[in-house]
Amino acid sequence: MLMVLEANCILCRGTKMLCGRAYCPVLVVTRTVEKFSFRGTVLEASTPPTVYVGWRNYPRVTVGPAAPPLIGDTRIYDEPEKWLERSVNEVLELRLSLVRGLSLSHVKRGGTIVERLREVILSSTPVDVEVRFLKPPRGRLVLDPHSPPSGPSGLMENLRVLGNPKVDRVVEKVYGDVDLRAEEAVLHLYSSGIPVSRIQRLFSLGVLGVGRYRKLVPTRWSITAVDDMLSRNIIRSIRRYPPINDVLLFYRRYAKNLFIAILVPGSWSFEWMEAWFPNTVWNRSSRVSIEGDWEFLKPRREYASIGGCYYATRLAVCEYLNRIRRQATVIVLREIYEGFDIPLGVWFVRENVRRLFDSRPIKLESLEEALAYLGKHTRVPPQIWIRKSRLIRSLLGRETLERFLR
Repeated sequence: MLMVLEANCILCRGTKMLCGRAYCPVLVVTRTVEKFSFRGTVLEASTPPTVYVGWRNYPRVTVGPAAPPLIGDTRIYDEPEKWLERSVNEVLELRLSLVRGLSLSHVKRGGTIVERLREVILSSTPVDVEVRFLKPPRGRLVLDPHSPPSGPSGLMENLRVLGNPKVDRVVEKVYGDVDLRAEEAVLHLYSSGIPVSRIQRLFSLGVLGVGRYRKLVPTRWSITAVDDMLSRNIIRSIRRYPPINDVLLFYRRYAKNLFIAILVPGSWSFEWMEAWFPNTVWNRSSRVSIEGDWEFLKPRREYASIGGCYYATRLAVCEYLNRIRRQATVIVLREIYEGFDIPLGVWFVRENVRRLFDSRPIKLESLEEALAYLGKHTRVPPQIWIRKSRLIRSLLGRETLERFLR
C-alpha cells in the first residue's frame, strides 16, 4: 500500500488528487511546517483577531488567542465567509499554522487574561499581541466538527496587547449596553452588517448580553447558538411572506461534496439530510450512512440530532428566502464522497449552502419532476432519499409515493 501511495504521489504532485482526497496531505503538511517557524516561548504576532474557548471540564475551560507567527494583516486566517474562494489545501494551511495560547478560566469569573482577550476580540482589524508560553507550543492539531481546524498550542504565562484595537461603533455600542439581552445584541449586529463568524466570536467571549449574565461560551456552542438565534428571527419574517410559485431546485458540487436544495410552494418547513459515503470523516464502515432532522411550520425546540450543520444550513436557507421575500417547504440534501476525510467545521456547510443559493435555480412543475431530476445528480437513489425524508413523504400523495418506492 505504501508503494502505491508513493507512486500516486509522484504522478500527482498535489495537482490531480490521485489519492481521492479533497486536499493533498503532503502539500498541507509541508507548507504548514514552512509557515510554522516559531519554536520559542515568546510569540509576537497579529491575531486575526481570533480567540478559542474550549468546552471540556466546563465551567472551568481553556481560553486564549490564536495567531500565525507573523505581524500584519492576518484577517483571512479567521474569515470563513471568504474561504471558499480558496482551495481546501489553502484553508488547512492557514488554519493549521495558527499558534494558540491557552489559559484556564472559569466561564463567569474571567480574569486579567480574559479582559485582555476581550480587548482583542472587540477589534475589527488584527491586533498585535505578545504571548508568553510556559513551554514551546506543541504540534498537536485541533480538528473539530464544529470549529475550523487550528494549529499547535501551549499554556500561557502571560498575554500583552501591543497594538491598538479598532472597534466598530456598533460593536462598541452593544458591548457598552449592559442592559441589552444577548439575542437582541446578536440580531442588532447582524442587521448592521457584522459577519456571522465575527458575531460568533463576540458571543463566545462573553461581551454580549446583560452585564451580570455575561460569561464565556465554548466556541463550538457559540457557533450553533448564533446560527440558531439568527435563523429563528428570520423565520418570523418568512412566515408572513407568500409562498414561492414554482418548485425550485439548486445544486452545487465542491470538494467531494454535493449540495442539493428542493424548494416547494407551501408553508415554512425545513429538512436537512446528509449521506456520508465510506471512508469519509464520520463513516468508516463499508456502507453509506444517511442521517437528518426536520421541523414543520415552527423552529424545532429540541437540539437537532444531526448537530450544528442543521442550524448553519437553516440560516443560509432563511437568508435566501428573506432575500426573495417568499416562504417555502425546503429540503436540503448533502452527499459527502470518499476522500473528504478531515473535519473542517460547520462554516463549510453554511458557506456552501449560501453559494448554492447564489446560483440560478432550475424551475420545475412538480416535486415529482424534481425527484426525477434528483436521480441525475445524486449517487444515492431518489427512492432512498424519499424513504429517509419526512417532508418529501408528507408532500407526496399515497399513489405517487407508492409509484416512486416500487
